[in-house]
Amino acid sequence: MRDIFVEIWESIRRNKLRTCLTGFAVAWGIFMLITLLGAGNGIMNIFDSNSEGLDVNTMRVYGNTTSKPYGGFKQGRYIELDEYDLKLTASPVFADHIDEISATLSQSGFKMTYGKRYFDVSLNGVYPDVERLYRIEMLAGRFINRNDIENRRKVIVLTHLHARNFLGGKENYESLIGQRVKIGNLSFKIIGVRHGAENENDTEIYTPFTTLSTIFSKSNRIDMLSFTFHGLDTEEENEAFEKDYKRVLNNYHGAAPDDERAIWISNSFTMNMQMNKGRHVLDVFLWIIGLFTLLSGIVGVSNIMLITVKERTHEFGIRKAIGAGPWSIMKLIIAESVSITAFFGYIGMVLGMVACRVLDATLGSKPIEVLGESITIMENPSVGLGVALEATILLIVAGTLAGLIPASKASRVNPIEALRAE
Repeated sequence: MRDIFVEIWESIRRNKLRTCLTGFAVAWGIFMLITLLGAGNGIMNIFDSNSEGLDVNTMRVYGNTTSKPYGGFKQGRYIELDEYDLKLTASPVFADHIDEISATLSQSGFKMTYGKRYFDVSLNGVYPDVERLYRIEMLAGRFINRNDIENRRKVIVLTHLHARNFLGGKENYESLIGQRVKIGNLSFKIIGVRHGAENENDTEIYTPFTTLSTIFSKSNRIDMLSFTFHGLDTEEENEAFEKDYKRVLNNYHGAAPDDERAIWISNSFTMNMQMNKGRHVLDVFLWIIGLFTLLSGIVGVSNIMLITVKERTHEFGIRKAIGAGPWSIMKLIIAESVSITAFFGYIGMVLGMVACRVLDATLGSKPIEVLGESITIMENPSVGLGVALEATILLIVAGTLAGLIPASKASRVNPIEALRAE
């Protein structure tokens, strides 16, 4: 074994430039594969994080503008949801599929004051079911309950971002429970502190739906209606249900039954299915690009080994003349091919992992401004060590295959013709 490595080293040492250029192609291939996979994972992680705050089987319903004239109304009329839409949603017509129903009413432009600190905030009037529907994480106190709704209590649930500012950067959120803040001209009691999304400028404060509707809105309007559902397991079933549901609400609001735009539905189930399809397509696309990049490096290894065999024809002839078998010569060529791909492949793998860390430290943790909004391009763009090792092993296997043709050619060298060629 030691003799083989000595011979490999001597061969590489005699052809430094050629070996380095071939090795660069191999390292670049595995580097690009890992970097592309990491970037793809980072992009998909953003979609995952944006949807993780909602149950998988949830629909959110919004009013929208009509797309066609109907019943004496012109096209482009805005449909405003109201509390009767809640009753329609809870009716026996949809009882076979709909489980929990909730509604949200939003009012912005309020100034919240606590001592000498104040913030511009928006109030979201919600029902207790929102805590489970949106997977709200409570850090202190409690969420809004049925008694708050029925008694129209002036209570609020803060984000931990507001609470931390109130406490001068400290995180003893429990100390705020029971304290009062001033919102507009009214006093509200803090009953809970929830986790807020720091990268999304989360300033929404939750209060009972009935409180906000009575004090500020003085109407029965609803900004968003949401509900969980079951028994809709395919895209076709979800599409059929949405059409039926829209037709019922359209009929109440005087819109055309087949108007698809009058009511807008955000379906987390179908969005999740489409996202999984997109993830699969993206993964396949990135693997194809990466593998083709790897292939160029493998072709380079095969070419350099063919050149090596041609240059060492005389040497192989002498080896066979003194008794060396075909396998010993094949083993030497294959070992050299594997050594080049393994060594430079490992370098490419390490650099690819480093590149993923650099992406995470730049694009992954620093939101950029696009049209006045702060967005994050990717989150945790990384590749698991298992995937990186699998890609490197694949590269080594490919390097072995790349050395087979040159090795086979070397093993068939005729000693007499090889000596005559020299």
